[in-house]
Amino acid sequence: MSLLDSINKDNLPKHLAIIMDGNGRWAKQQGLLRAFGHEKGTKSVRTTVETCAKLGIENLTLYAFSTENWNRPKLEVDTLMRLLVSSLKSELKTLQNNNIKLNSIGNLEHLPNSIQKELKDVIEKTKNNTRMTLTLALSYGSREELLNVVKKISDNVKNNIISIEAIDESIINQHLYTHNLPDVDLLIRTSGEHRISNFLLWQIAYAELFFTNVLWPDFKEEDLYEAIISYQKRERRFGKTSEQINK
Repeated sequence: MSLLDSINKDNLPKHLAIIMDGNGRWAKQQGLLRAFGHEKGTKSVRTTVETCAKLGIENLTLYAFSTENWNRPKLEVDTLMRLLVSSLKSELKTLQNNNIKLNSIGNLEHLPNSIQKELKDVIEKTKNNTRMTLTLALSYGSREELLNVVKKISDNVKNNIISIEAIDESIINQHLYTHNLPDVDLLIRTSGEHRISNFLLWQIAYAELFFTNVLWPDFKEEDLYEAIISYQKRERRFGKTSEQINK
């Protein structure tokens, strides 16, 4: 039996998030500049997106560029920005053919104008697609996101739009970048690191975590299948006991 045959299509994560890590180390192992690792990583993105769509996963969020990534060497940042623009242009056909809607979260105003333009264009052209929502986290940091939420809600309280007593989890959810997405069910991180790295801290409160030593450019369909199979073997209790879950 293949790994694909082992997957229960009735128990897929509704929202899968991935920290795509290891591009630089992959390039270093090959004796190449880090930029080549990022270029190779774009192929893993395409494979993962298409595989998730075929499986029936409704929401896929990829950590493409963090707020902290702006501190990397200028050459690497410029390469990532160039790859992002070219990928948005080249992958539009793939998104359309697979009926995938593009979404983006993060401090998008910090992105170069060329990327903002391409993002808006692809988002507009795919807005009616229904098979899966692909969200790119760009210039994204969860602490910044939560800080913005606090500021927005505080301003609403100050202006008597919301009362303090009315603030609950749903109010917070409404002010997140991900207000139109469900909480994350499964979070995958590649490259052997065991960190969340300021990614969707509120949204992964009850997510299952899967860490793999595979570097992102080497991440294949089988690696995704292994993560999903691991997820399906776990008992998600959400604070309850096994007896309560299995009633």
